[in-house]
Amino acid sequence: MATRVRTRTVTFARPFFLDEVNRELPAGAYIVETEEETLDVASFLSYRRAGTRLFIPAAVGKSDTEMWVVDPHALDNAIAQDRAASD
Repeated sequence: MATRVRTRTVTFARPFFLDEVNRELPAGAYIVETEEETLDVASFLSYRRAGTRLFIPAAVGKSDTEMWVVDPHALDNAIAQDRAASD
């Protein structure tokens, strides 16, 4: 089974919360990686999401970026709520 990783940057205008991280995250830009694996479909190439990772930039005074495996639906909801609040 082949896999691919898609990377995107999402920007939050306001602080947000994800259950997996268990703390409020500040507004700013975050890198999101989505790992996808191929499905065994003979007629066409298709992928399904296998995991979503959120990279939290290092805070002032810390040297390491954090990486969390997050629920992709919860992340999408947080992005939608942030955009709705900005409108």
